[in-house]
Amino acid sequence: MSFLVEENPAEHRFEILVDDALAGFTAYLPRGEVLVFTHTEVDDRFQGRGVGAALIQGTLDQIRARGGRVVPRCPFMAAFIERHPDYADLVVPAP
Repeated sequence: MSFLVEENPAEHRFEILVDDALAGFTAYLPRGEVLVFTHTEVDDRFQGRGVGAALIQGTLDQIRARGGRVVPRCPFMAAFIERHPDYADLVVPAP
């Protein structure tokens, strides 16, 4: 299974493709360099296979690479960051 995480700025979300099929997304509200994440969704066909974690990790890695920050209002993203504290430096208070 191959994962690809890409930003879709027109839809304000990061998407994960699994073997070229859209498997899920995490939606955000842009606030300058800060992205406020509101919702994460993984297609039922891909649940329980690590797709959600791969989506969040790929999203956070891309945001870190460009010097951005996040507000994890989405419970799934917030829980991922709590379990992976090496991403905590990306979190800022809500603007």
